[in-house]
Amino acid sequence: MFWALLQCSMLFGNLYIYFDWNGRTEIPDSSRKNIFLSLLIASVLGTLSFLVLRKNHHEEEMLSEEEGQSLLSAGMMYKHRANNAMQDAKVEFGTILELVKSKTILLLSPCMAYSGLELSFYSGVYGTCIGATAQFGDAAKGLIGISGIVVGIGEIVGGGFFGLLCKNNRFRRTSVVFLGMVVHFVAFYLIFLNIPDDAPVVIKTNTQKNPYLSPSASIALLCSFLLGLGDSCFNTQLYSILGRVYAEQSTPAFAIFKFIQSVFAAVAFFYSGYLMLMWQLLLMIALGFTGTLCFFMVERMQNFTDLQEY
Repeated sequence: MFWALLQCSMLFGNLYIYFDWNGRTEIPDSSRKNIFLSLLIASVLGTLSFLVLRKNHHEEEMLSEEEGQSLLSAGMMYKHRANNAMQDAKVEFGTILELVKSKTILLLSPCMAYSGLELSFYSGVYGTCIGATAQFGDAAKGLIGISGIVVGIGEIVGGGFFGLLCKNNRFRRTSVVFLGMVVHFVAFYLIFLNIPDDAPVVIKTNTQKNPYLSPSASIALLCSFLLGLGDSCFNTQLYSILGRVYAEQSTPAFAIFKFIQSVFAAVAFFYSGYLMLMWQLLLMIALGFTGTLCFFMVERMQNFTDLQEY
């Protein structure tokens, strides 16, 4: 459910893209600056909102007890909290180093890495490919926004649907991940047929190459939905299995997950402007298949551990 709510953010920004870019052949710098400033302000406000979150009741009781017994001044209170924060950071960092070497994290790393590659693909590369496809005509730039909205719909549908099913134990995690792999592979195949191969590497001009099929906006948007749906399958189940295996060490485990995902997302953005579309799709297929197999192994290990405990 968290994932479904999170992906609602993909609807509003892409609506602006559609209404502002639809019918344009070139995107002016003023429009790019408006988008950048809007997203910057939203991210700053979102980060600052953490400051108004209340502490839980247990933390407040412990803090008041410590203050009453040993903290005699505001200066000592500040120093005490700073030392605790530094000590907690060192402990968390040490835990991260320990978890990185664990068998579970090592096996889940290919799946985490794949989530980073396809994150860059659906959030940046695929929209660029649609906008650079000359066969879409004047509607190409507007389709970027519509594609982003449809990706968001796929994310929301997947997050809500599989969140409810897995909560009631109607679907196993491996079934959802396998479905995500199949959905993504179908989307990659359709993209390969529908989008010109040089679309990611074209700069400021539309591609003139013809794909295997006559480019269809309907197929392009169908692929957008499949990309979002498949992404929700992988991410929701990664969240689920990390929360299950590392219930007592959730913060370091999720830090490792986001680190690996972000590194590979950055790598994908780097090579996306140099590799032809076919090679990018093949790379994701190879890593996606490997990541799915490794996820199956981790799930089997976890089921065996649960059986022993039972």
